[in-house]
Amino acid sequence: MAKFIGEFECKIDNKGRIILPAKLRAQIPDNDAKTMVINRGFEKCLVLYTSADWNTETEKLNVLNDFNRIARKFIRQFNNGANIVAIDANSRINIPNALLDYASLKDEIVISCYNHKIEIWNKKHYEEELKFDDEEFSKMAEELMGNKTLNNNQSNGEGNDE
Repeated sequence: MAKFIGEFECKIDNKGRIILPAKLRAQIPDNDAKTMVINRGFEKCLVLYTSADWNTETEKLNVLNDFNRIARKFIRQFNNGANIVAIDANSRINIPNALLDYASLKDEIVISCYNHKIEIWNKKHYEEELKFDDEEFSKMAEELMGNKTLNNNQSNGEGNDE
């Protein structure tokens, strides 16, 4: 699984092409240097995956019950818009029109990389998504990353040496 890092402000041309920044391009494994998979993401962004990472993501869908209507709808929606995109000799990818429309990509964009995902955002949408204060971020960290076992023991009176 690839591990990407970085945030890049870029421009998209009138043909729907993005030049992948050199620092990002250097992180793409050699076996994925010519093609990647692009798809809709959550919160109206796009996600670019290596082929191996796309396969890993779609394998997660195999645990869903195909006889369940909600599962089928989710699988369809998750895969809706997925496309293989070529990386040309100028390090550009051409984004399909339906995905450009979905993410409202025009002019200025932000490419945000973390773990195995490369998110492509409309710059204004990205800035809106990241608007929150330090206290809210601290609460998120506590809720999502806090040591729940330690917190539960302290609230039950356990773990106090006094």
